[in-house]
Amino acid sequence: MTHRQIMEAMSGLMLALLVAILSSTIVSNALPRIIADLHGSQSQYTWVVTAMLLTSTASTPIWGKLSDLFSKKLLYQLAITIFTVGSVLGGFAQSMPMLIGFRAVQGIGMGGLQALIQVVIAAMVSPRERGRYSGYIGATFAVATVSGPLVGGLIVDTPWLGWRWCFWVTVPIAVIAFVVLGRTLKLPVVKRPVKIDWFGALFLVGGVSLLLVWVSLAGKQFAWASPETAAYVGGAVLALIVAVIIESRVADPIVPLRMFRSPTVTLATIGTVAVGTAMFGGAVFLGQYFQIARSFSPTTAGLMTLPMVGGLFVSSTISGQIISRRTGRIKPFLISGGILLVIGMGLLSTIDHETDLVLVGCYLAIMGIGVGSLMQNLVLAVQNTTDSKDMGSVTSVVTFFRTLGGSAGVSVLGAVLATRVSDYILAGLAGTPFAGKAGGAGGGSLDINALPEPVQVIVRAAYGDAIGDIFFVSACISVVTLLAVLFLKEVPLRTTIDSQSSREPVDNSAEAVDNKARSSASVASATNGSPQVEGLRTAVVDSSAEPVDNSVNNLSDAWSEPVLPRPYSTEGVQLSGSPSDDLNLHGTVTDSSGAAVADAVLTLTDASGRQVGRARTPADGRYRLNAPKSGTYVLIASGGSYQPTASMVVVGDRPVTHDVRMFGAGGVSGVVRAGSREISGAMVLLTDVRGEVVGSCATGARGHYVFGGLVGGTYALTVTADGFRPTASSVSVDDGEQVNFDIALQAGTTLSGIVRSAGLNGPVADARVTLLDTDGTVVAAAATDSEGGYTFTDLPDGAYTVIATGYPPVAASLRLAGEHIEHDVELGYPSAD
Repeated sequence: MTHRQIMEAMSGLMLALLVAILSSTIVSNALPRIIADLHGSQSQYTWVVTAMLLTSTASTPIWGKLSDLFSKKLLYQLAITIFTVGSVLGGFAQSMPMLIGFRAVQGIGMGGLQALIQVVIAAMVSPRERGRYSGYIGATFAVATVSGPLVGGLIVDTPWLGWRWCFWVTVPIAVIAFVVLGRTLKLPVVKRPVKIDWFGALFLVGGVSLLLVWVSLAGKQFAWASPETAAYVGGAVLALIVAVIIESRVADPIVPLRMFRSPTVTLATIGTVAVGTAMFGGAVFLGQYFQIARSFSPTTAGLMTLPMVGGLFVSSTISGQIISRRTGRIKPFLISGGILLVIGMGLLSTIDHETDLVLVGCYLAIMGIGVGSLMQNLVLAVQNTTDSKDMGSVTSVVTFFRTLGGSAGVSVLGAVLATRVSDYILAGLAGTPFAGKAGGAGGGSLDINALPEPVQVIVRAAYGDAIGDIFFVSACISVVTLLAVLFLKEVPLRTTIDSQSSREPVDNSAEAVDNKARSSASVASATNGSPQVEGLRTAVVDSSAEPVDNSVNNLSDAWSEPVLPRPYSTEGVQLSGSPSDDLNLHGTVTDSSGAAVADAVLTLTDASGRQVGRARTPADGRYRLNAPKSGTYVLIASGGSYQPTASMVVVGDRPVTHDVRMFGAGGVSGVVRAGSREISGAMVLLTDVRGEVVGSCATGARGHYVFGGLVGGTYALTVTADGFRPTASSVSVDDGEQVNFDIALQAGTTLSGIVRSAGLNGPVADARVTLLDTDGTVVAAAATDSEGGYTFTDLPDGAYTVIATGYPPVAASLRLAGEHIEHDVELGYPSAD
């Protein structure tokens, strides 16, 4: 796909992602008000977030596997539809259980949107270029994260709208995303037998769901050490064991276990789990901190998260551009992101209800920069080592574990927050008349305004202090991410959609090339009816092709860039032992005209890049190089003013003749003048017969220009300079020839003036001025401006006729012979008679 096609498809993907993130951020910032209106508790507050993350986590691997089997485009549109339906239903919720259920529906669609966007981009863009497009994902995430809380706060604070519009406002955007995606995203659908691992998906989702439910309820509904805990954990472990057994036996598993054989995948998965825990678990409670602990409105609370979003936006965008356009390396950004994440979380763990807001903003910015450097680049590291046939499954698995970490983080940190808030409130109320009115504290109502004023102060302080505690837990978890990326091995980003391992293996050994050459010779002999040639073919050098690096270090990257196949010919193969019975390579070095090239240096290297022979051609251009054994060699020829050439030659069991043709590195130089004056700063442009620009330069202080390294042929030399007419000339260059070509510029004359009214003695606006040459041909035409002025530029010297109309036409003849001529025109009124 071209860059334009990719950007058109990305517009649909970004709109869909915008809908998903916007819905999440709008609702997240409005949750304190929603919980208060629906009479929810801190536990239900956590479940509104957890329910969506739970279904999103459980469905992510299924979406990814389906994308390997069905149309990615249709699946993405289906995910948009499901998410939109959940959003609409969420706006009609009348109770907390209903809201949690509709959030679960949203989560199913969210799982598809999160997993499939990376899969679709991977199907369009190579890993080396994927960083710049992943930066767009980070930018979209940042825009949605910034605008979501602001829009959500505005909606909640507007009496005639209410919080229900937080769910409905994104529906039009979702419809637009659906339509745009249908029109722009065009991906091939790979047809292959479909076998969906339904049982594996059932036990995998069941096991993960049981674990998440247990984490959410333990410590609140029942004790951590209780029969309920044994039931939940035991059932989850049993379901996951069954899932692993099924996944290891089925042909198309939901989660290919073989991918964890790669250390890159394993470490990236561990790192992304910790990122999800730290990111979701820590950031989701910021709304409570700013609204409850610091008494800000929802709109202001959204503005307070701008430093975090700005850091995420900047780091994800800049890192993606640098990776794609400059270094091609992702590990430096992963390490720096891991360090900044630990530092940011550690600093946030020090905040309380009285911390200076400027410091809080700085801490959030550091955390945002760390998350932006890690989130997309961890996915990119995994995709770079994955075949296209497993891209959907592996990408979704990484997203699955990141969301799993977020789900577990929200649940665990929510439980920690509820406990710590309860402890702080009980400690604050001790010895006061309100002792005993904690009301469950962290698990009670979040309608703080309904509490007495002294109790409100204590509760707000409790929330502010408890938020710092959960960020300390997040900082400890983020250390795991840092350790994972430190041990992650740097793998160069490939420049193809598919990996080398997914292609048929290529044997580059000399014996394999020898066998292929013999087989090709036999086929050619049978086809042409000529006797079979027992020797090997010699490579014919394609001078238009780029040199190919055939060293051992680069054989593994043979598929990194498209290489045109080199044609082979049976001509020149020695069928007898002459001129020598030993293994050698010999021939003649000529230029493009067929003349022998003297003093050309020829170097013969083997497959490992070691030099095995070297020779210099005499006056007749002939050479001979001995080959130590049969095999594949690279012959390099250079010398004089000729361009170096390289060709691959296969030597079998007898001498091989290989003629080398060299193309001269000619040049063109000269001086740009105008009369006797040398023109500096003129732009000189050199183009070949196809119109391709070969080179460009500006003339020096004395009007001198130089072009070198030219292949013999005809070129167009164009010169432009301020105050002079452009000129183009044809120049021919032979191989190795240095051509001196001076260029003369002709000054272009400028004709200007003012058209006035003879009667009123004032300028005439919008008068038509036409310039004719001696043949009566219109050279130029213009309309006067508000001051009656007109101007014609770049006119050659000669005779012209100026005609002005607007009143009765007036014509005048004049001769141009200078750089600037002024000619005013007076228009008269018609006479009274």
